[in-house]
Amino acid sequence: MIDGLSSRALSEIAHLERTRSYLRPGDVAAAVRLWKDHVRLCERQQWHDHEWGNVHWYCCGDPLEARTLLGTVTRAMSPRGARGLRTVITRLDSAYGPPLPPDDGAAG
Repeated sequence: MIDGLSSRALSEIAHLERTRSYLRPGDVAAAVRLWKDHVRLCERQQWHDHEWGNVHWYCCGDPLEARTLLGTVTRAMSPRGARGLRTVITRLDSAYGPPLPPDDGAAG
């Protein structure tokens, strides 16, 4: 469950998770949770992870890959459905210390 999303957006995400080969049920919620946990780290830890990586990412998931997945999902959604998810992502992105990599240019 992703806080702050309408039932329409959640339904659209569930549909994408069932129909896209790069997604499994629960992947988007897990990516949001992973990104949320990462951006809540102190800025010093964020910079360390940005520069050197983190050995725990191998077992627990890479938050930078999770953020990339969230960008991919928003581009696969309808504009109305993506708006809610993009709001959640933007709020989390604002807490991130190091500069984010480009998001493949698709704005919407």
